[in-house]
Amino acid sequence: MTEPRAPRAEALHQRFERVWSNLPGWGTLAAVNHTTVGLRFMATGAVFFLIGGILAMLVRTQLALPEQEIIGPQLYNQAFTMHGTVMMFLFAIPILEGLALYMIPKLIGARDLAFPRISSLGYYCYLFGGLIILSSLFLGVAPDSGWFMYTPLSGAEYTPGPGPDFWLLGITFVEISAMAAGIELTVSILRTRARGMSLRRMPLFCWYILAMALMIVFGFPPLILASILLELERAAGLPFFDVAGGGDPILWQHLFWLFGHPEVYIIFLPAAGIVSTLIPVFSQRPIVGYRWLVLAIIVTGFISFGLWVHHMFTVGIPHLAQAFFSVASMLVAVPTAIQVFAWLATLWLGRVVYSLPMLWILGFLVVFVCGGLTGVMLALVPFNWQVHDTHFVVAHLHYVLVGGMLFPLIAGFYYWLPQLSGRMPSHVLGRWGFWLTFIGFNATFLMMHLTGLLGMPRRVYTYEGGLGWDWLNLLSSVGGFIMAAGIAMIILDITLHFRFGRPAGRNPWNADTLEWAVDAPPTSYNFASLPKLPTRHPLWEQPDLPESIAAGEHGLSSIEHGRRETYGTDAVSGRLREIIHLPGNSWLPLLAALSLAVVCISLLVRAYPAALLGVVGALYFLLRWSWVNGVHPAMAPLVDDEPTDPPLHSRTCDGPGLWGMVITLMANGTLYLSLLFGWFYLWTAAPQWTVPEQRPLDLVPLLGAGVLLTVATWVFNRLVARLRAGESVDLGRGFWGVAMLGAGHVGLLVLVLWNGSLEPTERAHDAVLLVMLIYLLLHGGLCAILTGMQALRVRLGYVGPRLPYEPVVLRPLWIYTLGVFWTAFAAFILLPAAWGSA
Repeated sequence: MTEPRAPRAEALHQRFERVWSNLPGWGTLAAVNHTTVGLRFMATGAVFFLIGGILAMLVRTQLALPEQEIIGPQLYNQAFTMHGTVMMFLFAIPILEGLALYMIPKLIGARDLAFPRISSLGYYCYLFGGLIILSSLFLGVAPDSGWFMYTPLSGAEYTPGPGPDFWLLGITFVEISAMAAGIELTVSILRTRARGMSLRRMPLFCWYILAMALMIVFGFPPLILASILLELERAAGLPFFDVAGGGDPILWQHLFWLFGHPEVYIIFLPAAGIVSTLIPVFSQRPIVGYRWLVLAIIVTGFISFGLWVHHMFTVGIPHLAQAFFSVASMLVAVPTAIQVFAWLATLWLGRVVYSLPMLWILGFLVVFVCGGLTGVMLALVPFNWQVHDTHFVVAHLHYVLVGGMLFPLIAGFYYWLPQLSGRMPSHVLGRWGFWLTFIGFNATFLMMHLTGLLGMPRRVYTYEGGLGWDWLNLLSSVGGFIMAAGIAMIILDITLHFRFGRPAGRNPWNADTLEWAVDAPPTSYNFASLPKLPTRHPLWEQPDLPESIAAGEHGLSSIEHGRRETYGTDAVSGRLREIIHLPGNSWLPLLAALSLAVVCISLLVRAYPAALLGVVGALYFLLRWSWVNGVHPAMAPLVDDEPTDPPLHSRTCDGPGLWGMVITLMANGTLYLSLLFGWFYLWTAAPQWTVPEQRPLDLVPLLGAGVLLTVATWVFNRLVARLRAGESVDLGRGFWGVAMLGAGHVGLLVLVLWNGSLEPTERAHDAVLLVMLIYLLLHGGLCAILTGMQALRVRLGYVGPRLPYEPVVLRPLWIYTLGVFWTAFAAFILLPAAWGSA
């Protein structure tokens, strides 16, 4: 545990705790602090991991011997579907997000993340979405179409029960959580680093998390769109994936794997970040090839988005496309190899300390390299054709994801456990846990490679004896239970160490990064003062830094004003730009998430009035959230002695909110581009794509809506430009005028929709047009509402020449809405008319 504080440091700590601590009792549900939220993510993810593990043991028990009937085919299908869903969506990504939310501020010298309430909202969306998905299992209606939910099997015709609806609505809810974390982490890493921490001095773990966060931003929207479209098909009969209605089930595979293959690297990169953090510590030297590793991270992120057809080699795509994606699938091995060789070089040149975390790192290197080799094999189209639907692919998947994620994750848990608890884990129990897990894992999945090569198909609940699979399946099942015993040993070790572990002391591993300057257990504010960090290895170069931070010898050591504050710095250079004031404890994230949960549950039971009430509730709480910002009395009201050098971020034109808006619109744009992709794919590839004889939408009001939106955007931009120049004459009336123009735009879109002759349940063409119009309506309405709120804030004195921040943040939304409207007009109206297809 951390040594007792000096009297001065203790007095400073007490003052900070009064401002930063969570509310007592049930009030802790209102906590937005990154340490609390991160721990909740990880604890919830661990529970889901155990549930997924139990389902895996059920599957392995059924397959241990031929022709068993321990569970029937329906329950088996539900078990393997839910196992994959829980492990991929409810464990792997959320627990890594939780680790990132917990660690990033401590690594970059910040007191919290840039948007604490978004982190809290993300957690509750994750929790409620996961409970919705799991409830289907306990209600006996769990999805049984596979964790990938391929159409048409998951459509209403072949799966009429509610199982897929639980999956689609629950997963969409969980994806909101992932998007929130992606945006939060991206902005926090870029804009809240310590003074002097330029990008080239940033810890490697932060580079990995930044890549992961941006990949979430661009990778998850295709799945969100696919889930929405499939749920619309199941609930309302819109035939996006129905061939008879002009749809195509292969579109689901494209959208799913546009998310699915980047997801593999979204899972791998944070785990690799743990490896790149631990290896230098236990080699007691800096990592070899820092810049090469950063380059490898960036290249991996880019290449991962060009591999999705790797999963579709057997669906009948052209040979040229197969060749391209085969080469791309092998090319991704290059940046991965750069990382592996950098790790090996660091171990070779260092003085390796073979402690418990290092044991898991070595296990990772063995397992992950084997999984990478089988990945190169699967990139070869002829080989892929032979083993595509066999246990070989199941084995490869687990070698890459378990070896590439679970082993480093457990290494990271053991490494950072003293930072959380102030105590050391047991080396005896820890080593038993490692060897049981390592041996059991390889016994389970190495055998699956052989059963796959011998022709055993995946997704079958039993098999005949005498095919050469019997003893291999039995060994795999025994290995699964050995691995389960290893996981149980790890849980026992971690549980006991909180009570019986020996005190760790500060920085027990002699690490170089800043998280070890935080007290153990960590305080709610991380750092009593914020140091300048012009180095990658602050604790190696300044061993006394923890003491000077606790004594308040660095920046922002005053807390008398009662604000939660951290520094905002330049995204590239780390130069100080502003003081970011952060919100305190808030019930709004929980209330907004509960309202969204009401929407999901109501849609499940087809209680549409209740779903509408949930939408209204969620909109109210989210708008209230946006209202309590800036100089609102509950945030950072104007005072005479407030800081000016640097200023508070709400007094500037380039705070974290603007960055959050831009990153959010990048994700939104990816969703829109996915819709465009679906439109052009169906237009060119759907075998029974049909268009109506007459244009289903009236062009005159549609053009009028576009003109109003263009004028509103131009006026809003002019008002913001004048505001930034210090002019505020008629600012409030100007915003009211823009809001009215936006309302007129929405009204004309409603008129287009009302008077249109769309038949969305008959033709995929009309169904896509309907989704496009709803998308434009939502954005136009949101712009109008938020601008009206800005007009009210001008009247109350929350916006003005001294406070230009909020309209500047809103400006990109208007520009984006204008851009997508005219892009939609060109792609959905003009281009088909010019082509003669509509």
